[in-house]
Amino acid sequence: MVITQTVEIPADRKITLEVPPQVPIGRAILTFTPTADSEGECPICAKHRDPETGNPRYNAETVAAIEEGMAVSRGEIPGRRFSSLTEMLEDLERDDPDD
Repeated sequence: MVITQTVEIPADRKITLEVPPQVPIGRAILTFTPTADSEGECPICAKHRDPETGNPRYNAETVAAIEEGMAVSRGEIPGRRFSSLTEMLEDLERDDPDD
């Protein structure tokens, strides 16, 4: 089960969550993903630009992965979901062009 909710993070960085009754009681993983700011760039990505050139400090493969992740977070492309670590690792192996 995946539940997505966009929230504003206040200056004190304190938020309160109300979990729907459909969510089972027990441990859960909360993931925080920054959304694009008003200029369309992830604030974390903006911090990792070379101050002299303005270019990302990442290689092309990493930049492509970041852009794909941002497209998933905006809902432009579907994200991959796995039911186990083994399933995810098998998928990663299939995507490796060096093998």
